[in-house]
Amino acid sequence: MSQDVTGKIYQINETQQITEKFSKREFVLELSSNPAYIEKVIFTLMKDKVDLIDGHSVGDTITVKYNLKGRDWTSPQGDVKFFNTLEAWSISSSNEVASEPKNDDLKSVVNSETPSDDLPF
Repeated sequence: MSQDVTGKIYQINETQQITEKFSKREFVLELSSNPAYIEKVIFTLMKDKVDLIDGHSVGDTITVKYNLKGRDWTSPQGDVKFFNTLEAWSISSSNEVASEPKNDDLKSVVNSETPSDDLPF
């Protein structure tokens, strides 16, 4: 189940090398859709995705695409516990979002495409 969310980076943790072939890195995103109740949500980057957060800093606003994953685990005593993971697979800055051209940009395009001397009338 893939979803996305936009928020401000609150914390970035170091990469953890779990096994020779598996590493993970966690970061916390501050979600302020309701300023009275700011949420701090932890996301996990895994394997070849651990570097996606590089180039971003605490305080940056980013959009994270992630998968919601869950699993169960039975302890040696027979107790069943459930775990959820928000596995991030894409991160983009808010300034990476394409913006619409401004009026000044449109004027320069129109002026550069309109011949100035050869009017047909």
